This record gives sequence, C-alpha cells and structure tokens, in this order.
Amino acid sequence: MPLSHPRRSALSEQVIAALRTQITSGEWPVGARIPTEPELVEQLGVARNTVREAVRALAHNGLLDIRQGSGTYVVATSELAGVMHRRFADADPGHIAELRATLESSAAKLAAGRRTERDLRHLDALLLRREEAWDSGDKEAFVAADATFHLAVVAASHNDVMTAMYADLGEVLRDWLRDDVGDELTPETYMDHTRLVDAIRAGDAEAAAVEAAGYPLLCRPGRFTASGG
Repeated sequence: MPLSHPRRSALSEQVIAALRTQITSGEWPVGARIPTEPELVEQLGVARNTVREAVRALAHNGLLDIRQGSGTYVVATSELAGVMHRRFADADPGHIAELRATLESSAAKLAAGRRTERDLRHLDALLLRREEAWDSGDKEAFVAADATFHLAVVAASHNDVMTAMYADLGEVLRDWLRDDVGDELTPETYMDHTRLVDAIRAGDAEAAAVEAAGYPLLCRPGRFTASGG
C-alpha cells in the first residue's frame, strides 16, 4: 500500500523501514535483486528521490549493494551483518573456518539437550532440501540450502545471542563456502550431515559437537584444512 505523506525526513525513514522489513522478513533474501527504482516508486507511492535516498541509506549501512548496469542486490539482513561482511570479506579463509567450527560445535552441543520435536522436523526437512540442491548440480542453490541448514542447527540451541551472531555472519560464511566448493559441485566436495542430525536427535551432546566441528575442508593445494561444509 502507498505510504502516508508526512514531512520529508519522516517519509524517508518510513521508506527505509519498509525496505528493511522486506529484507529482514526474507521477502528479499540475500543475493536477490530488489525491484527497480520505478517499481518501488509505484509500490510505495512516493517520489523517486525518496526511494533513491532510502536505497542509498541501506547501501551505506551494508544491507544493499548498488551495482551499476545490473541493479541493487541484498547482501546482508541487518546493519551488523553488513558491517561483518565488509570487515571479514578479505579475512583468512582458515580463520573463518575455525570460527564457524567453534560456533557450530558449541551450538550443536546445546542443541542436543534443548532441541524440540519441531526443531528435529525442521532439520530433517532442511537436510533433505540440502541433498536435493546438491543433486540438482546448482551451486548457488546448494550454498543457500547448506547455509540454511547450519543456521537451523545453531537455532536449535535456543541461544538467541549465538543464533543472532551466526545469522549476522551468514554472508561471510556463504562466501567462504562458495570458495570451498569451487566452480562446480563434485563428489569429492560433498559432506553428509546425517550423523549430526542423528546425534542431536539422540541427545548426544558430545557426538553432536564432534560432528559439527569435524567436517574436513577439501585439501586442495594452498587451502587450510579445518572444519566446514
């Protein structure tokens, strides 16, 4: 619905809030191209300059990336996620792998003791989606499915702070996974996560922690070997 028309500064804040909601709700997921400027003008019922100002503000905050000649894309789901993405974009991949292993191992250990039946059903569904994405051969679909699965493992810990931190690191971890998978999906790069879900289901905290931290990275020349995938 078109927005109301109060004074300019308040209207700009309304547009920024409306666009941010589209991002945080998942309506515009990370990697998606948002509607064009004319489309947003029509949808929101505001002036082109107001839309442009809002988009630039969200780009400045790290949620959007304006790519000349291509469009504007979602790169983070929160301001903190945007900051983290910029801060760690050039970090040592081995250090990212260590951070991911540490967070996921701790979260999986907690999840084994706190998971609900709903969590288990969700993990089963995401595990299947991950396998289907792999079988499709679509790298981006697999990266998205894998990232969603791992976030669900962390969320099953029912530690809101840990889950929020992991979610804010999401695009950094996806960039790392894209690099680790390589240009295309091959049998050598697949890691089965069934035992991780089984350990969480069984309430075996130690096994869950080991499984979450124990997926080896590919030992490609020059690559750091640690947990991941």
